[in-house]
Amino acid sequence: MSNTATHCIRLNPQDNVAIATAEIQAGQTAILPAGAHIALSQRIPAGHKFCTRPIAKGEKALKYGSAIGQATHDIAAGQHVHSHNLVQSHQPDKSVQSTTPPPPPPPLKRSFEGFARANGQVGTRNYVAIISTVNCSATVCHKIAQRFDAQRLKRWPNVDGVFAATHPTGCAFEYNGLKHQMLGRTLAGYANHANVGGRLIIGLGCEQNAVGYLSQHQGVVPLYDLQGQPMTRDAGVPMLTMQDEGGSQATIERGEQLLEQVLDMANKAQRTSQDASHLKLAVECGGSDGYSGVTANPAIGVVSDRMVACGGSAIISETTELFGAEHLLCQRARTPEVANELLQLLHWWQDYVGVYGGQLDNNPSQGNKAGGLTTITEKSLGAAAKSGCTALEAVYQYAEQVTQKGLSVMDTPGFDPASVTGKVAGGANLVMFSTGRGSCFGCKPAPVIKVASNSALFDRMRDDMDLDAGQALGDKTIQQLGDEFFNYALRVASGEQTASERHGFGDQEFVPWTVGPTL
Repeated sequence: MSNTATHCIRLNPQDNVAIATAEIQAGQTAILPAGAHIALSQRIPAGHKFCTRPIAKGEKALKYGSAIGQATHDIAAGQHVHSHNLVQSHQPDKSVQSTTPPPPPPPLKRSFEGFARANGQVGTRNYVAIISTVNCSATVCHKIAQRFDAQRLKRWPNVDGVFAATHPTGCAFEYNGLKHQMLGRTLAGYANHANVGGRLIIGLGCEQNAVGYLSQHQGVVPLYDLQGQPMTRDAGVPMLTMQDEGGSQATIERGEQLLEQVLDMANKAQRTSQDASHLKLAVECGGSDGYSGVTANPAIGVVSDRMVACGGSAIISETTELFGAEHLLCQRARTPEVANELLQLLHWWQDYVGVYGGQLDNNPSQGNKAGGLTTITEKSLGAAAKSGCTALEAVYQYAEQVTQKGLSVMDTPGFDPASVTGKVAGGANLVMFSTGRGSCFGCKPAPVIKVASNSALFDRMRDDMDLDAGQALGDKTIQQLGDEFFNYALRVASGEQTASERHGFGDQEFVPWTVGPTL
């Protein structure tokens, strides 16, 4: 074993910690890129941090040029910096007085092959959705979907599949209250999604979230084809209630008949060349590690910038995972009002988790910490890199329709399925998902591109990974990788399948987030 190790990086000259890009043993000397030699007194796992100059008790540890936590003990150069000697210390500002939005990126003209809808939206996929208004109709929805297996769907070659969007709620809350509105927005967002060429909505009949609520309050309207013809023979969205149909089996039979009609109409859609300005990219991270903020997330940030340059949209969320990095987005906000909206969300989350005796630093999971992340601030600084460098144009509530071009923030939890569900409900027709520990996530009706933060993960879970950002630790720059990833995203938008799509994943990941009591 050599007594020197060069596999380490320091992200900013101001930083007093460096990251091991491979495991370094105690007794070895780490050589930083600038040439400094650090004698390591402890083993440093891959992706973890070590101290490059003494940090006194109470002093801030710096990574990305920003404070990621406060030392609970004196930390000597060469020692491991992690949960045993570092704690969260960040508190967000109360308000923003001014902002400095960056200039727009140079315009970029690109196209993809998509499904043009009569309402002006463009889809990257052409699914048919079966949507339950309440958990009581969930099994019936799945039973109908099961009748349309791959063999039967060959009859409709232009349809990517049938999926059931079911959930554990729909009743026992205030009518049109916050919980109801959040669920309604989510269901309507999926029903009206650009990637959904037809849908069937099924309820029990006595729930608060009755089928009529979606059309009366959430704008679920009849879906028409490009010739202006209704997508169903009865000129409306087929909505069934099990109590009116005569029970579960009768609803399944009637639903199967109606779904055939919906599939006949959805099958008329065909891919045509479309401007990339129609793309809405949701960026997400899950199972993050110490590499995520160094490789995968910055590369995704380049893709976000490219989407904005094309006149499209990029949506970052996971509000709890922006805590500690909010200043980076606030500084780039189009107006102080936009920045303050983001700050208000963070303060709401602090109060919300505090009601249950929690704190936002509970967010990093055990897997995150095993991968080298210590505090929520450290995790957030890396997560924010997915937003790229363009101006923050708007802040949206959960599952709210994203109409603003450019970069937006959507308020969601950090939990991957709930977060992505909200962004897809908001109109995202493509998802780019970074992971350092590994993920098998899929999300019908939007294709999910999974980006491994390190090459070891990419090789270990090759069947589930689409792109290898670990190359940024080798001979490729972040910009080079970002451009490659952007071109891949355009191919996926045009129909190339992702790993999760090849596996058929995405049926169980519909997880609406709702706030409020279950009565």
